[in-house]
Order: sequence, then C-alpha cells, then structure tokens
Amino acid sequence: MLRYANNSNYKNDTMIRKQVYVTSAVLNECRRIILESEMLKEDDNQWPERDRIGRQELQIVMGNEHISFTTSKIGSLVDVQSSNDPEGRRIFYYLVQDLKCFVFSLIALHFKIKPI
Repeated sequence: MLRYANNSNYKNDTMIRKQVYVTSAVLNECRRIILESEMLKEDDNQWPERDRIGRQELQIVMGNEHISFTTSKIGSLVDVQSSNDPEGRRIFYYLVQDLKCFVFSLIALHFKIKPI
C-alpha cells in the first residue's frame, strides 16, 4: 500500500490524503528508488527545523524499519547547499522529487488507461 499526504494550507485547504493498493511490481520499484537513494543511511539531526515557510516530512516503512525525516521546506537546491548537511539534504531533495514523479505518473496512467 502507498500513502500520500499533503498539507499545503493553501487558501486554508484541508489535508489531502491518498491511499492506494498497488501491485508488487509497483512496490518493488518504489523500494528500489528508496534503496538506491541511500536515504536510509541519512540522519536529519543537523537539518534545519521548520520555519515560517513550512516543513517537509518523509516517512519510510520497509519491513521492520520505520524511519522519519523532517526539515524546513526546500524551495530549491540553493536551500540545500546552505545547510549544515548539504549532502544529506540533497539526497532527501532528489528522493522526494523522484517519489513525487513516480506517484504522479501512476495517477496520470490510472486516469488515461481505458478498460477494454
């Protein structure tokens, strides 16, 4: 199962939550993306805390391992380079971008495919 949540507070909008059941091939691809990023080796202790702009969170549950990352909102790679742990935040930034692309591609495909 994949879960997605987005709380942008844009125009006092409510939290968007999506939960989907996917095939094992899709889960395996998601696992591959996460494992190849080596995000599970990172630590967010030196990352900037939430600020007035907001925060980004990522939770990964794989088997018995549950890890959570939190940092201030990343607008661009300039924000990443100016932190105490630019390498860790860069990995976080690109993993989030990859996962967003993956999930949004799945959503787009879901609505484009017509049953036979």
